[in-house]
This record gives sequence, structure tokens and C-alpha cells, in this order.
Amino acid sequence: MVEEADEPVFIYTTFATREAAAQVGGQLVEERVAACVNIYPGMVSIYSWEGTLEQAEEVGMLVKTRRARAEEAVAALERLHPYDTPAVLVIPTSGGSDNYRRWIKAMTEPAAEPPAAMEPGSESGPDGP
Repeated sequence: MVEEADEPVFIYTTFATREAAAQVGGQLVEERVAACVNIYPGMVSIYSWEGTLEQAEEVGMLVKTRRARAEEAVAALERLHPYDTPAVLVIPTSGGSDNYRRWIKAMTEPAAEPPAAMEPGSESGPDGP
């Protein structure tokens, strides 16, 4: 059984261009708050903004992460997103491939700390040769 913190979640958002989505998505994966992002081109969004009905071409993005990293992923999206009020929604999942769920967990573990620097004049690192 998967712990609740390790349950996969999706985060849905949209961008004006594929390039903007790819740039932000790449950062999310590099920061390990997302295992993967999928960018879906060619959709039309219709919405009301400041009292006016708007229609815009956008791309959708589905961010794959886990519950334990969702808050960090949302904060990163809000920090990196070019929109004033981006759609950022966390969507719970259920079931699925155990192998894929383990992969999401592994890809969203914080990066390991770099090894401690060797002391000047020592022949080995802090744990010996």
C-alpha cells in the first residue's frame, strides 16, 4: 500500500504558448517537484476577465507529482507562471500502475546532498578511503 504522502497527484494549469509551458515545466522537473509534465497544444479558453468575455488560444499542462510535493509544485508554478492569476489546480488520483507510482516517487525525492568537501591535506573524504 502506498503512503498517502506518496500518492500521485496531477496539477493542471495553462499557458499562452508551448514555449512558456516548456520553460516552466523544465524547471519543475529540474527542481524535482515534478516527475514529468505533459503539454497539450491547441485548445481555446473562454473566460471572463475584468468584466469582459475573453477567448484565447492556450496550451494545457499536466504536472505529475506526489501529494508530499504538491504544495511546493504549486508554489513554484505561482512563482514562475507569467499569468497574474494562473489556473493551478491539484487533482487527486487513485489506482494505477505500481511501477509508475514508484517512478513518480523516485523522481520527486529531493536531490541527494553533494558529498562533503575533503579537508585540506587529507587523503580521503570524511568517511575514510
